[in-house]
Amino acid sequence: MIWLAAALVVIGLGALVSGIIVSRRSSALIEERLGLAAEEAPTQVFGARRSPLGDALNRALTSRGVGADLATQLARADLKFTVGEFMAATVILVVVATGLTYLLSGDVVTTAVVCLLCFFAPRWYISFVRSRRLRAFSDQLGDTINLMVNSIRSGYSILQAMEAVSREMGPPMSVEFGRVVQEVQLGLTLEQALNNLLRRITSDDLDLMITAINVQREVGGNLAEVLDTISHTIRERVRIKGDIRVLTAYGRGAGTLISLVPIILSAVVYLISREFMSLLFTHRCGWVMIGVAVLGIVSGYLIIHKIVDIEV
Repeated sequence: MIWLAAALVVIGLGALVSGIIVSRRSSALIEERLGLAAEEAPTQVFGARRSPLGDALNRALTSRGVGADLATQLARADLKFTVGEFMAATVILVVVATGLTYLLSGDVVTTAVVCLLCFFAPRWYISFVRSRRLRAFSDQLGDTINLMVNSIRSGYSILQAMEAVSREMGPPMSVEFGRVVQEVQLGLTLEQALNNLLRRITSDDLDLMITAINVQREVGGNLAEVLDTISHTIRERVRIKGDIRVLTAYGRGAGTLISLVPIILSAVVYLISREFMSLLFTHRCGWVMIGVAVLGIVSGYLIIHKIVDIEV
């Protein structure tokens, strides 16, 4: 027990030191804002990085498949972390929480559950923040296009209209369009900057608006009228999505509650009578029961989620 605790503390301190090294950001982020990695990395300069090892580690992680996907998710959630920082924080969280749980409870099953929760919790947090940010962006998009239409009709160029959006609208809309304006000012074409925006914000409505802007720049036409039509379509879609979200709230809540009840009940029974529940983990029949239970819970949750997930 003592040696295990000491090993966990050493591992945690090592991971903490690695996280501090990786956490120093580079002034080379200006190149990422020029389009080299605009959709994967933060776009704010936080000071000079003092560790070339941290730079090399972050580049190596980002170049991998899992690291590249993680960098994209961090950018979409607008979290100012590199891949190395996020992984270091996850390792520290897992090591510290697992070590404390084992020292306090001394139970292997509880420790394993805490370890799994701490490992997946940061990913769940990213998914939650990304979904909330995307929903807020979609709710603002109709008003944003209206502002752009009025600006264009008053004589502004498309870039000046986007700059007005970055000043007048609230986040996340102002942040994203401010990035577009800054990228264009730093040398990217408007099409490249808009494509970077679309990679950060995966929205069909935004894709429709960007397509209309690109087509207008290629063949000409009345952009204000086209955007006005798109704005009306987007507002109606947002309204219908809101109505559907309200009507399906009971189904989504019931699916989540039904999925959590067996897990919570099992945890309560395990805390009350560990000897009784420990048979599930020591006997072959218990393993089969756990597998069938997990399969049933996951299948039921996915089926209910698919039923209430109505595309508009």
